Amino acid sequence: MSSIPYLALVSALAALALAGFFYTKVKAASPGDERMVFLMTEIQKGAKAFLKAEYTWVSVFVVAMMVLLFFVITPAASVTYFIGAFLSALAGYVGMTVATMANARTTEAAKSGPAAALPVAFRGGAVMGFSVAGLALLGLMAVYIYYVIINEHSEAFEVVTAYGLGASSIALFSRVGGGIYTKAADVGADLVGKVEAGIPEDDPRNPATIADNVGDNVGDVAGMGADLFESYAGSIIAPISLVAFAIGLSADDIGDDALSLLMFPMAIAFVGMIASIIGSFLVKGGDSTDSKALSRALHMGTNVAMGITMVATVGIAFWLFGDSDNFENPIGLAMSVIGGLIVGWALGKTAEYYTSDHFAPVKKIAQQTDTGPATTILAGISAGMVSVASSVILILVGVGVAYWGGEYAFAGNIGQLEGGIYGIAVAAIGMLATTGVVVSVDAYGPIADNAGGIAEMADLDPSVREVTDALDSLGNTTAAVAKGFAVGSAALTALALFKSFEFAVREAGGELNLNIGEVDVFVGLFLGAGLPFLFAALTIDAVGRAAYEMIEEVRRQFREIPGLREGKEGVIPDSARCVEISTAASLKEMIIPGALAVIVPLVVGFINVDALGGLLAGALVTGFALAIFMANAGGAWDNAKKYIEAGAHGGKGSDNHKAAVVGDTVGDPFKDTSGPAMNILLKVMTIVSLVFASAFVG
Repeated sequence: MSSIPYLALVSALAALALAGFFYTKVKAASPGDERMVFLMTEIQKGAKAFLKAEYTWVSVFVVAMMVLLFFVITPAASVTYFIGAFLSALAGYVGMTVATMANARTTEAAKSGPAAALPVAFRGGAVMGFSVAGLALLGLMAVYIYYVIINEHSEAFEVVTAYGLGASSIALFSRVGGGIYTKAADVGADLVGKVEAGIPEDDPRNPATIADNVGDNVGDVAGMGADLFESYAGSIIAPISLVAFAIGLSADDIGDDALSLLMFPMAIAFVGMIASIIGSFLVKGGDSTDSKALSRALHMGTNVAMGITMVATVGIAFWLFGDSDNFENPIGLAMSVIGGLIVGWALGKTAEYYTSDHFAPVKKIAQQTDTGPATTILAGISAGMVSVASSVILILVGVGVAYWGGEYAFAGNIGQLEGGIYGIAVAAIGMLATTGVVVSVDAYGPIADNAGGIAEMADLDPSVREVTDALDSLGNTTAAVAKGFAVGSAALTALALFKSFEFAVREAGGELNLNIGEVDVFVGLFLGAGLPFLFAALTIDAVGRAAYEMIEEVRRQFREIPGLREGKEGVIPDSARCVEISTAASLKEMIIPGALAVIVPLVVGFINVDALGGLLAGALVTGFALAIFMANAGGAWDNAKKYIEAGAHGGKGSDNHKAAVVGDTVGDPFKDTSGPAMNILLKVMTIVSLVFASAFVG
């Protein structure tokens, strides 16, 4: 049993080795002609420049948090906080670097059809996926092994939790900053290019096109990678911290039952990683550009990985809990994990239903373009809101199954730890156990999107764009599926961390009162309910301001550069200026929303712990609903536009198309900025509260 952290560490190294293997495969593929290589290089340069600037700005925040942790908690917490932040940033940088290599190579492969193009895009995404999962698990296991097993640090579990806080900090700024960047460029390129100038998406005449393609990588690859890094690490930390704070563990006093409870999430992470590695080799493209066929090929790896993880989880539950009198039915904990995994998959499928052009919601939005942008926007808002209801029902089913499984497994409470709460905590790791392959499928999407942009800008045969468009359309759906996993796990992880916070307050000598009849709790509840709306407003407004600058710049270039709009030979746009605008605007605009998630719980916690409890509860409920609504509404608008561009309702250039572009523009910050950042907001606030619980009480 005590070997599990070491096995998990070895599986993390295996994941990183697989990422290296896929990197060599991607690098060996041809990047195409001189024009394609030039475009790929420009996108790489813009993405690397942005990340360098972003990480420079964020490092100031990281240093400030390290100083605070050093003096308020313990010096070791500042070290593990830095490790979490550094590895999260590294995962994003590695994935973004490979994604910007894979784009032109996917375009070149698309000349031979989807059977050649899909594996290239997937392998590029797999470097991201297995770098994220591998680095997250490697860092966490190294921290656990050193501080809990070897060093037996007096505050070992606070120190381990600080690792998650470091990952969350980078994730928040990466998601917000990258999201603002990508959507400012996307909105500017679409509104001036497609609607005003009447030129195709990714047309080389459009000055914002390069910035748009850079944004796909810094937002949907680096930002998404940091997001899932944090989600994956947090889902493992949540049950560990829950056990430690509920039972009152110290590193030198861990009994057999407590050890089993600590090892279980690590064992699930281990088998999930091995299953993801096996599943990644099963993704192969076919000859059809039909999105259903492509979807089956792409999801084969995820489905196999999930199946292996389910079977292995049952064996692990009986191995760890079968010989103890404190656990009556070990199968119950296996059911909690499997229930979480199935609900995560179901949330993804729900997102697919509301965002894929194969189903009624997207087709309804496309039909509403007959009467203009207003009804198009209303239809998208309605689809997003309806999707919240089904997602809430699913998450409640997941919570119910997980709680029942934990209660069924436990013979009685262990210390203050209830079986049902532990079951909910491990359900979150069930959702994200196969993170390696889930992120691989998600990161594939921006690569396919970039491949289409390069095909257009390099003026390749329309048949190439047909292949890349099919891959890209599927990418929008896979992104929505991954967001379903991330948001679902955020709800369960935040609930487990919230319970850990309650135990940590008690351990520090305080008491958490959550009676909403008390004024301080009631005030906190409403503050928390309003905070996600404020956060969403700030990020959407930031996209609007940055997009305004981009639109004005694109208009200026069309107006002042002779022959640009007409496509005169030898006349090229000033793409670098658009990249500069997006970079400067996103870095400036990310500070307030990012800092809000850390400062608000700290301020409220030092004033009143009960109010902080109310704040966390209110934010969890409204934040979850907002995240689902924005992600699915945005995805539905986007695919309604693509459905029309494929020939429905008048096709490209029609009034319907223009209405769909407006809807897509509204949805862009919904699905790629505010929505994805919401689940990080929830976990950042909860984990900040947990790490500083003893300071609040003291």
